[in-house]
Amino acid sequence: VQLQASGGGLVQAGGPLRLSCAASGRSFTNYCMGWFRQAPGKEREFVAGFCRNGEYTYYADSVKGRFTISRDNAENTVYLEMNSLKPEDTAVYSCAAKAGGSSVSYFHYDYWGQGTQVTVSS
Repeated sequence: VQLQASGGGLVQAGGPLRLSCAASGRSFTNYCMGWFRQAPGKEREFVAGFCRNGEYTYYADSVKGRFTISRDNAENTVYLEMNSLKPEDTAVYSCAAKAGGSSVSYFHYDYWGQGTQVTVSS
């Protein structure tokens, strides 16, 4: 499966932003999907994911209540709705897919899209 992330940009603190991850090649319903982010000088970290065609979603504690992962089956696209953004959310965000069960570890994911930069100004 090929993944392409988009939607990043510059936003003021407290504002919203929506990221998209378009999948091609195979339907993402065959995979667990995840969003990860990496800030300069920091390790890549899990943000949000879903499995079982969206029946099971899970989030990092740092984004719970602010971010929502969703999908559009018809468009084969996964979204990350980000609200109440903070400067510490600034990072390159990437989407990824994996076969098998859920995981918050990036090294378990088999397919990656290119990252999209999110910058939150204070």
